[in-house]
Amino acid sequence: MSKMHVKLTVNGREVEGLAEPRTLLIHFLREDLKITGPHIGCETSHCGACTVDIDGKSVKSCTAFVAQVNGADITTVEGLTNDDGSLGVLQEMFREHHGLQCGFCTPGMITRAHRLLQENPNPTEEDIRFGMAGNLCRCTGYQNIVKAIAASADMLNAQKEAAE
Repeated sequence: MSKMHVKLTVNGREVEGLAEPRTLLIHFLREDLKITGPHIGCETSHCGACTVDIDGKSVKSCTAFVAQVNGADITTVEGLTNDDGSLGVLQEMFREHHGLQCGFCTPGMITRAHRLLQENPNPTEEDIRFGMAGNLCRCTGYQNIVKAIAASADMLNAQKEAAE
């Protein structure tokens, strides 16, 4: 099969490459661009380990062909760090509130939580649980993940108020 020219913005950086149109985005990110934050889990869209943000929407990158996202703006967990490379608010709150154990689901969880907080900056516990329902964790029992997201919302809202 012939390859197509792919041009994307990933984590604020323009990237280009060649890929077969049937290449899944997760494979293009990991194998061609060497962006390994998103994990390959189930490859059936059930687990959410591969979640990325595409043009302002959470997408499981194992369900998108690279041809479908040509020209898109994509954010992975690597793009959620601070400008100086330090952990972003969500990443820090996951660490501080023990929202991870083995870490396999964590990049997808954090990326989905980022979009959730963009959509709803003041979520209730129920909102968080519902908003994160498409991302599975086999280790934590979710309680600390929910706490980490709630703490992130509080911190982000405080930062926003301080800036105004």
